[in-house]
Amino acid sequence: MADGMAKEETAQQLQEQPLNTPPQVTTTTIPPDASAQLSDAAKASTSAYRRSALAYLSLTKPRLTALIVLSAATSYALFPTPPLLTSPDAPSLSTLTLLYLTFGTTLCSAAANTLNMVAEPKYDAQMSRTKNRPLVRKLLTGRQAVVFAVLCAGAGTVALWFGVNPTVAGLGAANIILYAGIYTPLKRVSVVNTWVGALVGAIPPLMGWAAAATSTTPSLPTTPTTHWYDESLHLLSLPGGWLLAALLFAWQFPHFNALSMTIAHEYKAAGYQMMSWKYPALNGRVALRYSILCFPICVGLWWAGVTDRGFLVTSSVVNAWLVREAWRFWRLKGQRGASRRLFWASVWHLPGVLGLACLHKKGLWEGVGRWLWGEEEEEEEDGYVY
Repeated sequence: MADGMAKEETAQQLQEQPLNTPPQVTTTTIPPDASAQLSDAAKASTSAYRRSALAYLSLTKPRLTALIVLSAATSYALFPTPPLLTSPDAPSLSTLTLLYLTFGTTLCSAAANTLNMVAEPKYDAQMSRTKNRPLVRKLLTGRQAVVFAVLCAGAGTVALWFGVNPTVAGLGAANIILYAGIYTPLKRVSVVNTWVGALVGAIPPLMGWAAAATSTTPSLPTTPTTHWYDESLHLLSLPGGWLLAALLFAWQFPHFNALSMTIAHEYKAAGYQMMSWKYPALNGRVALRYSILCFPICVGLWWAGVTDRGFLVTSSVVNAWLVREAWRFWRLKGQRGASRRLFWASVWHLPGVLGLACLHKKGLWEGVGRWLWGEEEEEEEDGYVY
């Protein structure tokens, strides 16, 4: 009974706490990441081969890599193509190109994540979220990790160059440099690191868009004056890829700002310059601003012809949920469970919006409708223009 009364007293105090009080250390826990789980499995394994395989896999941050690949593949799938069940001569996306894109992007992401861990074992050891990473636990040496990163970077870039196109390969290589060479050291210098990290997440949709453009459009005519940047501008000329990149860029602020608020004291102790402890009020405002920005970005996807009009309705529902939680996060300064609620809202928001965009892809179901109703396809003199 005493325990129950104590819990009720604590809950009452939290409810009566003024909103203008300084942010306090939160005890909200976040689930262990895949790297920590794989490191635990590697540590417990009795097989040397299995232990090494799990340790190397944990270097890649599998969940983060999966998100990167998902954003690139979704952008690839959303590139404008003729409706389903139309003429077999119509341009379509290449499955082989998608496989190369997925394989190369996975390896480039693995390389970037590994180099990030190589640079930070001393600081990772000071934080609950990262203390179980493989280099902290001595499951692998720094030299082994560097060799692994170089092999992944080389194989990934080559796969993208020959399997997709040089533009996508260049974006993949640039993202490795941006994440490992700029974002990682900047984390200990300035809160601007959050914006740089958001740029890293925005590049994969551009990779997917440029890869799809290669599959569905004729090659750029080559002349003696044609340069590599001519092809890059050609492949990235349509606004759809940039809008998807903007969506990923904006989404990362409510996601990371909520996550960092739960362990702000650990970031401060480890010397990481994060808004969550340096500028907590700004941390909340930024999360709210970029959550609101998802609305015009989704409108832009319809305006650019990437999605149909129904996407305006369905995406608005999901975006409104994110904005509501971001507003609560800002108003309560991340306290009273607001950080946890916004974090989980952001976790479900991104796959929700991307999935809805795929369902509402412009013209996707027009061919199915004509087939069901027995209508003949209208022919145009100039063929398909997308």
